[in-house]
Amino acid sequence: MTSRIHYDIQVIKVGEADVPGPEVYWMSRWGTWETLYFYIVLIRGGGKTLVVNTGPPADLGVLNKAWTLGYGTERAAMRRTEQERPAAALRRAGTAPAEVDYVLITPLQAYATANIPDFSKATICISKRGWIEDFHAPRFALHTPRELRIPNNVLVYLEVEAAGRIRLLEDEEEILPGIRSLWTGGHHRSSVAYFAETARGTVAVADCVFKYPNIEQNLPLGVQESMEECLLAYERIRKRADIVVPLYDPEVLQRYADGRVA
Repeated sequence: MTSRIHYDIQVIKVGEADVPGPEVYWMSRWGTWETLYFYIVLIRGGGKTLVVNTGPPADLGVLNKAWTLGYGTERAAMRRTEQERPAAALRRAGTAPAEVDYVLITPLQAYATANIPDFSKATICISKRGWIEDFHAPRFALHTPRELRIPNNVLVYLEVEAAGRIRLLEDEEEILPGIRSLWTGGHHRSSVAYFAETARGTVAVADCVFKYPNIEQNLPLGVQESMEECLLAYERIRKRADIVVPLYDPEVLQRYADGRVA
């Protein structure tokens, strides 16, 4: 459905880390490392302000302990400047967490969920399927502990203070005129692609796409839970979007000055 609202989209960096090449590209790039950027995507239009994800925890210690132990090197630790802390980064973009109307989460991982309580008036959108299968009733053992998916303080906030502001999304749903969601899976059970109508066409933001070659060259993601879901997601995103924003690719900031996609 075509919307008369054209949204502005700005990608804001809130951290970075290095991962082995095969995590980004399935069974390839052995012996190499890939730098990932972690983003908040700011979407504004129609009198509404939305963000995709809320940025990593204020204290990176627990996250980095798990990552450096898992990869066996300090190189895997997340790095962040003071200016990249989410509240500071959003202020430079002209907004603040308390002014945001909608928080769109993908996936349920601490680098996306950790600052949800700061968005005190926002409706919090999470995949219903992901809320069940990544949290309440996993169908199989997950490789990430629950507290690294939803930190304890965030879980209490969601279940108590913000319970009335959680919106569990169906596999496909219109969130607002010109803003839609599509469950993708692939990366995690809670992985979603969000689509926004802009003056430059439809923009998709997705975490099942780490970097541009994943979707532009159809190179499957390395850290995935389903090859079928991954490749199907790429096909569906390509058909629906004019512009794709991979949620971890430093090249986003090279293609779009100041991260202004539209």
